[in-house]
Amino acid sequence: MRNVKKVKVGDCVLDGRHIYIQSMLNARSDDIDGNVRQAIELERAGCEIIRTAIPDMEAVRLIPAIKSAVNIPLVADIHFDYRLALESAEAGVDKIRINPGNIGSNDRIKQVADTCRKKNIPIRIGVNSGSLEKELLAKYGSPTPEALVESALNHARLLEQFDFDNIVLSIKSSDVNRMIASYRLASEKCNYPLHLGVTEAGTEHMGMIKSAVGIGSLLCDGIGETIRVSLTADPVKEVYVAQDILKCIGKRKSVRLVSCPTCGRTRIDLVKVAHIVEDTVRDMDKDITVAVMGCIVNGPGEAREADIGIAGGDGCAVIFRKDGTQRKIREEDIVSELIAEIDKL
Repeated sequence: MRNVKKVKVGDCVLDGRHIYIQSMLNARSDDIDGNVRQAIELERAGCEIIRTAIPDMEAVRLIPAIKSAVNIPLVADIHFDYRLALESAEAGVDKIRINPGNIGSNDRIKQVADTCRKKNIPIRIGVNSGSLEKELLAKYGSPTPEALVESALNHARLLEQFDFDNIVLSIKSSDVNRMIASYRLASEKCNYPLHLGVTEAGTEHMGMIKSAVGIGSLLCDGIGETIRVSLTADPVKEVYVAQDILKCIGKRKSVRLVSCPTCGRTRIDLVKVAHIVEDTVRDMDKDITVAVMGCIVNGPGEAREADIGIAGGDGCAVIFRKDGTQRKIREEDIVSELIAEIDKL
């Protein structure tokens, strides 16, 4: 595990012991009620840190409205106008995301750093391929991992000059390989908490795959303290994908579903059964493995490590348990019987 510098975002402690799930509101910034509703939905879905865009002074009103509606930290996403960061801090935001390179003069950056230090508000320095400085592009020829990391660390050093080190770094790219290489390099060069994400990952399908590969690879390396899955979709889906990534690598307790791909031996509607079971167990707080198998070949044999499972037959199925007990049930009772057995565990 990296020796991570501890940073607090509200009640969330970014130190590597818990990976926090983030998402970003996408309702119009002038729609306060819509943003509040969406923030509540995200919190209910399992989001642990919410970010909102603050494009103008009018949008600062979102901060008290959202904070009064949810119990998780709120991050203000700021670009270009340093005064928006100052006003967001005064409004009680829990973290500020900036790119110091587009905030303006060092004096303006110092004002933001001074205000955040006084209020104990961390700053996330957000760097991505599209925001790289011209001199670094000229030096490296393209937004290479080395260029992205140098940019992020230069911004961090600038804040450090103003006696500010309550910093989180993100170094994102829409290219998965570049994103992975950038974060690996950053983890070697600094001990600041890292916010992981594949930026502009795409629509739900490809965005989910890119995020699973990029974020999952780094988390398996022990890199990353907070994650945001970026999808062109409902932000709630970002939260669900993030949860599933964490479950897959053992970072969250969950019901692990094992199901076979089916074959010509299958005699029950296994695809339907598997989807129903998956939806039912998603929010269960149990550390167990459930198997949904199409036939006896993939049943108690290949799925013997499952705590509970079913193996399909011809219009029927067998429920089996890890202790070796089995019993036969009708096809129409598969879901209800399996869920009843899961509830007993």
